[in-house]
Amino acid sequence: MPPILTVRFYASHSGVEPVRDWLRSLPAEDRRTVGEDIKTVQFGWPLGMPLVRKMEHGLWEVRSTTSAGVVRVLFTTSGAVMVLLHAFTKKSARTPMADLKLALQRKREVHDE
Repeated sequence: MPPILTVRFYASHSGVEPVRDWLRSLPAEDRRTVGEDIKTVQFGWPLGMPLVRKMEHGLWEVRSTTSAGVVRVLFTTSGAVMVLLHAFTKKSARTPMADLKLALQRKREVHDE
């Protein structure tokens, strides 16, 4: 059975893919955990809690637990494409406003293309 969504990394105008770089910085086991969670979303979309939480209109987070703690990958969809916008290790109960604003800015870029 083919995936419902294809996955694409957000790329800046200079070609930098911040989520891909962030994933590469994780230990192999944590990278595998996050990758499996993203794959679950890819094949099971649409999904809800506890794996996926809607943040704002057109913005969701994949919620993973790794050895480094709780991590989040913020994404949007464009047609049948899941665009990974921003990722971070969560250190507080609420999503930091700077992380949310960055994801929203990247989402606007994706949807303006």
